[in-house]
Amino acid sequence: ASAPLRCGRSYSAGGVSPGVPLSCPLPGVPKAVFAATEGRERFETRVTALENGLRVASQRKFGQFCTVGLLINSGSRHEAKYLSGISHFLEKLAFSSTAQFGSKDEILLTLEKHGGICDCQASRDTIMYAVSADAKGLDTVVNLLADVALQPRLSDEEIEMTRMAIRFELEDLNMRPDPEPLLTEMIHAAAYRENTVGLNRFCPVENTNKIDRQVLHSYLRNYYTPDRMVLAGVGIEHEQLVECAKKYLLGVEPVWGSAQAKDVDRSVAQYTGGIVKVEKDMSDVSLGPTPIPELTHIMIGLESCSFLEEDFIPFAVLNMMMGGGGSFSAGGPGKGMFTRLYLNVLNRHHWMYNATSYHHSYEDTGLLCIHASADPKQVREMVEIITREFILMAGAVGEVELERAKTQLKSMLMMNLESRPVIFEDVGRQVLATNTRKLPHELCALISDQRKAAVKRLGSHT
Repeated sequence: ASAPLRCGRSYSAGGVSPGVPLSCPLPGVPKAVFAATEGRERFETRVTALENGLRVASQRKFGQFCTVGLLINSGSRHEAKYLSGISHFLEKLAFSSTAQFGSKDEILLTLEKHGGICDCQASRDTIMYAVSADAKGLDTVVNLLADVALQPRLSDEEIEMTRMAIRFELEDLNMRPDPEPLLTEMIHAAAYRENTVGLNRFCPVENTNKIDRQVLHSYLRNYYTPDRMVLAGVGIEHEQLVECAKKYLLGVEPVWGSAQAKDVDRSVAQYTGGIVKVEKDMSDVSLGPTPIPELTHIMIGLESCSFLEEDFIPFAVLNMMMGGGGSFSAGGPGKGMFTRLYLNVLNRHHWMYNATSYHHSYEDTGLLCIHASADPKQVREMVEIITREFILMAGAVGEVELERAKTQLKSMLMMNLESRPVIFEDVGRQVLATNTRKLPHELCALISDQRKAAVKRLGSHT
C-alpha cells in the first residue's frame, strides 16, 4: 500500500531549529535588509510665518489623505464685551454659503470630488475649521477654508436656521441623562465667575434672537485677524501648504472689512472660586420599564496650572493617577481599575455610580476636577469622600501607582496621536499657543522624568 498523501499546509514543528532562542537569528536564513530610518527631522513640525502674521504649520504623515484646517484664537472667553453665544453661533454657521459657494450643499459636493469631509468645533479659547480630503485637492481645500472663515454670507435664512438648531441643542442638553457637559459649564462658571473661561460656552436661550449678522461682524472684525490664525496641515508637503496660504490667505479682504482690530480682550483668567447649584426634576425623562436612576451629580474642582507651565505634565500624571470612571464600566487592561478613584471610592462604596477625574488646561489657568454621582440621599457622604480624595493627594504617592499612571498617560498620548485629525489638532493648538510644537517623544521623556515629589507637591498645593 502506498503511503497516504499529506494534504494541506505543512506547519513548522518545534524541532526544525531546536535550541535557537527567539532573540537570535535562525541559522541559514539570509540577513534581513530593513528600510533605512529617516532621522527624527522627518517628523518635525515645520512652521512658517507669513507677512500678515498668519502662521503655517505642517507635519508629514504617510498616506494619500491629509487633514488641513484653520485654528483661530477666538472663543467664548473673548465674549465679555459682546452678547454671550457668538462662538456657538459661528460654530453652527460654519461651512454655510460664502462668496464663492452658494450653499452648504455646494461646499459638500466640492469636497466630495476629493473624498473630503469638513467639521467646525468651538471651545472656550479656540475655533477650528477642518477638512480631511485627498492630498491632491490641497489647493481646493485651502481656498474653501479661506472662503468659509473670511467670506461667509451669514444670510438671514442661515441665521434663523442656526437659532432653531441652538434652541434644540440647549433643550437636548438639559434632558440628556449624561450631565457631564453641563457640569463642566457649571464648574467653569463657579471657578471663574463672569470672566474669561468662566463665560458661558453655550448661547443662552434669551440671546438666540439678539445675535444677527451685524453682531457677528463686529466680533469677527476683532478676532478673525491673520495674527490670531494658524493654518495647520498633516499629510502634506510644507512648501505646498505655504504656497496655498500665500495664494488664498495673504492680502485677502474679509467680508466685514479690513479695519484694524480695536477691541481685543486680552484679560487674564481670574480664579474666584464659588458654588453653582441647579435643581432638576428628571422624573419625566426616565420613563419606561427600566427607568434611569435619578441621581445627584457633583463636581468639585481646584485651580491647577496653564498648559504653558512646567507643572502641566505632573498635573496630567496626577489626573491619570486619580483616574476613575463609572461603576458599571467593564474592567480590562489599561481601563484604569487600579486608579485611586476606583480603588478608594467605587470599590469601597457600592452606592457610588461614578467618580471620574478631569483636567482642563488653558493658556493662563487650569482646573483639576472630580465628578461624582450617587443617590440624592447620599450627597453629604459623597462630598466628604471626594473631598477626602483631594486631601489624600498631598499624602504619600506609591511607586507602583505613579509608574502605572505615567505608562497609561504615555500610552494614551501615543494611541491618540496615531489618528491624523488628532495630530492636526495637536499641531494647530501648540503652534497657536507657542509658535512651536513639542513632539510626542519629547512629551514621553518629560512624563518619564516625573518623580513622586513633584506629584505630591502639586497635591499639597491644590
